[in-house]
Amino acid sequence: MRHLILSVSIPALLLAACASGPTEDALYGLAPDRVQGPLEPTTPVAAAPPHLPTDLTPAGVRAADDHLALEQVEGAEAMAFVAESNRKALAALESDPRYERFRQQAFDILSATDRIPGPSFLGEGIGNFWQDAANPKGLWRRTTLESYRSDATRWETLLDIDALAKAEGRDWVWKGADCLAPDETRCLISLSDGGKDAVVVREFDIPSKSFVDGGFVLPEGKHRLEWLDRDTLLVATDFGEGTLTESGYPFIVKSLQRGQTLAQATEVYRGDIGDGGYGVSPAVYRDKDGRIEAVLFHRPLDTFRAETWRWVDGETVRLNLPERVGVQGTMGDRLVLSLDEAWIVSGAALPAGALVTADLDGLSEADVGGVEVVFAPGERQSIDSVRVMPDSILAVVSDNVVGTLKRFDPGPGGWGATAIAVPANSAVGLGDSSKSRGEVFVSTQGFLTPPTLSLANVDAGSIAALRAAPAKFDASTHVVEQFEATSSDGTKIPYFVTRPREMAMDGSAPAILFGYGGFQVSFPPAYKPEMGKLWLENGGVFVQANIRGGGEFGPEWHQSVLKENRQLAFDDFAAVARDLHRRGISSPRRTGIYGRSNGGVLTSVVMTQHPELINAAVIESPLIDMLRYHELPAGASWIGEYGDPRIPEEAAFIARYSAYQQLRPEAEYPRVYITTNTRDDRVHPGHARKFAARLGAQGHDHLYYEETSGGHSNDADPVANARRWARHYVYLSQQLMD
Repeated sequence: MRHLILSVSIPALLLAACASGPTEDALYGLAPDRVQGPLEPTTPVAAAPPHLPTDLTPAGVRAADDHLALEQVEGAEAMAFVAESNRKALAALESDPRYERFRQQAFDILSATDRIPGPSFLGEGIGNFWQDAANPKGLWRRTTLESYRSDATRWETLLDIDALAKAEGRDWVWKGADCLAPDETRCLISLSDGGKDAVVVREFDIPSKSFVDGGFVLPEGKHRLEWLDRDTLLVATDFGEGTLTESGYPFIVKSLQRGQTLAQATEVYRGDIGDGGYGVSPAVYRDKDGRIEAVLFHRPLDTFRAETWRWVDGETVRLNLPERVGVQGTMGDRLVLSLDEAWIVSGAALPAGALVTADLDGLSEADVGGVEVVFAPGERQSIDSVRVMPDSILAVVSDNVVGTLKRFDPGPGGWGATAIAVPANSAVGLGDSSKSRGEVFVSTQGFLTPPTLSLANVDAGSIAALRAAPAKFDASTHVVEQFEATSSDGTKIPYFVTRPREMAMDGSAPAILFGYGGFQVSFPPAYKPEMGKLWLENGGVFVQANIRGGGEFGPEWHQSVLKENRQLAFDDFAAVARDLHRRGISSPRRTGIYGRSNGGVLTSVVMTQHPELINAAVIESPLIDMLRYHELPAGASWIGEYGDPRIPEEAAFIARYSAYQQLRPEAEYPRVYITTNTRDDRVHPGHARKFAARLGAQGHDHLYYEETSGGHSNDADPVANARRWARHYVYLSQQLMD
């Protein structure tokens, strides 16, 4: 199994110079008083929002909050609010004549049997988790590589989640399998009740296709665990009172022997209850034959800074590594690392964003030696993903937000790079890898190009297509272009536009502007079949903004908008909207924005700061109350991204943009659509509920819908997901096309 320790783990939580043109009055037909200066909020700063606390201490923020009851996930008042809001939202959306057509089209895409079955290496064969109309909860199954290549793949079912859920009376959602190398016949199966991040873990035996009688079982929790050997697990979890951080993540690792209870497990590593981030995690790195090369513990200090410890002969030793570093794997006695900050080694500065290797034993010494740079990206480049093989490294290198694939090999003169051919102007993704086979699954796709799945033979430097997904919408009428907008500080912000080829550049086209801008997550060109069918085929435009906060151009692109600089990310997004309007691609009347999770911070802020730029906003699974986000689980894990509202100076800069406190009754907001999930235990549903309630209290038209299952990932089943997409696109059509 492949392992990865990152300095940022996403709980996871989904690209020309500016041209001059006609004035905005002429272009949009707006009255002069609706035209704003560059990146200036529409509301005069003299009038403070009525719900912005004068006392920004946690107690003062709490006292000023008139919707605290909505933070009770299943409280009576909260659920009554949800029920009434859902009734109104469904009446507005599902009564639309487009709804049933959109729902059916989305369901046909999500449940289609001609989708590419996502593969993973499983023993001598290939594993896959599959959902369709007959199996909405899904099947875990396997086949041989030869059969997988064929047009008539023969699948063997290992575990039927629909049957299991029915037999046990639980809303089980598949969350993955971790199988012990090298034979991979024993696996740890993770199951979520309703789609939450918290899972139950059970040991499964593949030959008998059954759960192991008396095998490893972990109760529901946000576990971090690894196989050490067939009878031993390394587990970080809730071991009882005082063993979780304020974010609800573990900070203690124990060795759990077969037959032991969690209370009997032996502690092998301990962080601190005050640690930030997503909890301490163990990682076991193996060679191609399954032998252990290293056991490491990742101790996050905050969202992005962490300590890396090595477990050797029963003792833990801290490695002399930067706090912002990603461990990508091992090559014998060497550790492969990606740097998220510059690293001074022997008086030389290794640049942030570089891929390096280091002697594992030497990292325990004060004076680190034996460090080699594998690859240092250029100004508009970044390393997107890495797979470490026995003798070489395969990596996706993003160049101006499109992917290239390279193999890196050590040599007498240092590391050399060999390009492996992939389609131009595509997103390139690395899937599962096998050291023993020397193979890696590779996917390529574009906004108008369906995914192709290939298998790379790393030693040979070759790649062969396995499957190509069929088109799910008519792409012949559209083109993809990449432009740049200029943000408030002069930074050039790239963005992609997918639009009708013959579209008139008069601002009349309905456009969805998507953004995320956080946690160093990149968004390259990707095929979005639901969007293509429900939006592009109906004449819409899709815009993807690669704003700062993402990882498109390496660590600096992300770190430049952390904490007190967050406003720049919002400025980037607003600048892209303005650039769309200036080019005549769309206009404020026809522009909608969409973002989820961290993208909900973005869209709620841009909605409150720049309502003049948009006429729609889908705000999904959002963070919005940024003065209380740290008190809503698991918010405190993101303090490294946003800042700590308990610190006065940090509360001050957060308060300037936090959309929940910045809402104004006199502002002219478009009718927005806010949606979340009751079972979301990553981003608390209280954010979305309170924002909707305050909008309503101030008299602003809005829609709020809360799904009751599925969790943050929206991966419960294709039936619910089809309804979700249909609601999104009905709303956007009403606002932007009608």
